[in-house]
Amino acid sequence: MPHFDPFYADKLRGAHGAADADTILDLRGHTSPQADAAIREMLERSRFAQGGTVAIRLSPPPEGGGETLFQPVGRQLLEARRAGAIEQLQTLPSGDGLGFFVVLTGRDAAST
Repeated sequence: MPHFDPFYADKLRGAHGAADADTILDLRGHTSPQADAAIREMLERSRFAQGGTVAIRLSPPPEGGGETLFQPVGRQLLEARRAGAIEQLQTLPSGDGLGFFVVLTGRDAAST
């Protein structure tokens, strides 16, 4: 396995972290229905605003394993990406914990 300088390794991983985001949506400690509602609200608000970036933070798996919000939130974000509401979607770097970095499309520039 080749060794990469941390700078270049971050470039390969696309290291957009929580510090790079315009907004942080912290869903740690939320239930699945609460997270679903928060994501829907974020996407709805983005329809009427300029595009921006959001770091979505999720709780890590509980001690001994168990379910997290990673899959349901990920599916919801992928669906929004297919619908055109999200321009870019990636996971947060490991140093930022579990979550996603999202670039929202925002309102259409032609409609302004």
